[in-house]
Amino acid sequence: MQTSAASGSLPAKTYIGIGQIKSLGATPELPAAGGGCGTSGGEGKASCGTSDGPDDMPQEVWDKVKNHPCYSEEAHHHYARMHVAVAPACNIQCNYCNRKYDCSNESRPGVVSQKLTPEQAVKKVVAVASEIPQMTVLGVTGPGDALANPAKTFDTFRMLQEQAPDIKLCLSTNGLALPDQVDEICKYNVDHVTITINMVDPAVGEKIYPWIFWNHKRVTGYEAAKILHERQMLGLEMLTARGVLTKINSVLIPGINDEHLIEVNREVKKRGAFLHNIMPLISEAEHGTVFGLTGQRGPTASELKAVQDACMGGANLMRHCRQCRADAVGLLGEDRSEEFTLDKLEQMEVVYDLDKRKSYQDKVEVERQAQQAAKHEALAAATAIGVDDDLKVLVAVATKGGGRVNEHFGHVTEFQVFEVSAAQALFVGHRRVDLYCQGGHGDDEQLPSVVNAINDCHAVLVAKIGACPRDELLAAGVEPVDQYVGEFIEKAALEWFNDYRGRIASGAITHQPRGDAQIRQGAFTGGLAEAA
Repeated sequence: MQTSAASGSLPAKTYIGIGQIKSLGATPELPAAGGGCGTSGGEGKASCGTSDGPDDMPQEVWDKVKNHPCYSEEAHHHYARMHVAVAPACNIQCNYCNRKYDCSNESRPGVVSQKLTPEQAVKKVVAVASEIPQMTVLGVTGPGDALANPAKTFDTFRMLQEQAPDIKLCLSTNGLALPDQVDEICKYNVDHVTITINMVDPAVGEKIYPWIFWNHKRVTGYEAAKILHERQMLGLEMLTARGVLTKINSVLIPGINDEHLIEVNREVKKRGAFLHNIMPLISEAEHGTVFGLTGQRGPTASELKAVQDACMGGANLMRHCRQCRADAVGLLGEDRSEEFTLDKLEQMEVVYDLDKRKSYQDKVEVERQAQQAAKHEALAAATAIGVDDDLKVLVAVATKGGGRVNEHFGHVTEFQVFEVSAAQALFVGHRRVDLYCQGGHGDDEQLPSVVNAINDCHAVLVAKIGACPRDELLAAGVEPVDQYVGEFIEKAALEWFNDYRGRIASGAITHQPRGDAQIRQGAFTGGLAEAA
């Protein structure tokens, strides 16, 4: 461990490109308690909580993650979550954060439209759960820190346990107050805790955190980062020992912690983290963060993927995070919070029907199993093709939920991206875009930014696409594909890939590598609301 900022282990300007970083390779075994997915040899996976289910992990772990959209990539196609903004105070300052408490036109952590009391939050949760029966998870994620506001956080959990006992409880924290609150977390059966850990070296941390508030005083610099690091590691170890599943969030900041996140992954796995979520820095200046105002750039799509890929073999990776608002409602990638404002709740007749919720979720499970069957069928067809290669390509998908190709290109606000090979269709991320169709007409000025967001993909699977965007995509080298309407995503992606390999083998086309893409995270959403 370094002892001063001057002797930090990373140069000030270290940027990562594909092929420039090495993977973790062999990693230490997980502690017996907590732990991640039950993969053989302690090897991490690209994603966790797939429907391989109890065969892939202990039954008690599967029961906790099977319908949790953040802890299971496969579940996030089918189940919804919501966050309640009951925790406005924060005990640290991050250079990438700017909390906004009355904002409806940004989509990023720390932003809310309305702060709630615990009583208002519980009323809202019950109303949402009665209207959205696939909503299975409630999280306190801010807009500050859940554990810097412990009374409000745990009052919310206590009341919710009484009124909606089937909903899973989660919280997110920076970890500074975590060791002091582990007993309370377990008292309320909070099975899932997310800790934001951006460093395991205070020399790196002091570049990210200007100050912390600790023991009734403000601490700055290296000392602040050292205290935060030690508290985060202690809290993680305590949660693991109590069997609480932990997800680690890390913000990838080029030139500051990009290479260092590989070490973070290694260290959190040693302490029993279930998942590691490496997210891109949101650094647009208009968000008003320190990094945004000083010109710190965020990573490109290939830089983010390179770091994530380098962590394969360490803690299991989450790649489907949407960096949600602190009052988000709905499936990951959608936000229905405007349907459940406090004034609208007053007009709603709420009936919390556990039997209705269970019946709906049983239907979701039937659909989920059909998705798995379709994927395995497509994989069998892929392996039967006698083409011996290790080709992998990225495919973008237009979907509005359910794990199917079912969205018009012009209506997309987010593409899901899969890495497809003969062995699998692996979800590797998502790309937010500005809405192309405005008022029923395509906005040609927006089209280049949409294409740039998926410029590293060889194809985009859509339900429908107009002539102009089709031509623009083809000119950019991205194949628009609309013959898999309504198909499950993995099956459609694998079938397209089989056809693509066949065209290569026949000489009809020549495979060409793609360029990089631009990540559009934390986009303003005011235009979307007007278009709707």
